[in-house]
Amino acid sequence: MHYPVKADGTLGPGQVFFDMTAAPGEEALDGMKVDRRGNLYVSGPGGAWIISPEGKHLGTLKPPELPANFAGGDDDGRTLYMTARTSLYRVRLNMPGIRP
Repeated sequence: MHYPVKADGTLGPGQVFFDMTAAPGEEALDGMKVDRRGNLYVSGPGGAWIISPEGKHLGTLKPPELPANFAGGDDDGRTLYMTARTSLYRVRLNMPGIRP
């Protein structure tokens, strides 16, 4: 879901942003991370789904294990770290993530 934020800080009516409930495969809907273009990296069936700001599925990163949570790292912010049941995976991205 996504919700517009009004000038007074309250939320407007929600709309479906992206629906992956019909996707086949094991799921771990948990972690999310955003890059500087606004693309969303979210754990889902089969791996880390990359979803555009417009709600389009751009692709799926498929590490050996299903990822659960994400963190951005390295000096340039272009490494996506993914935690899984027994391992920590990393992948270099073309676009840096957003850092707090």
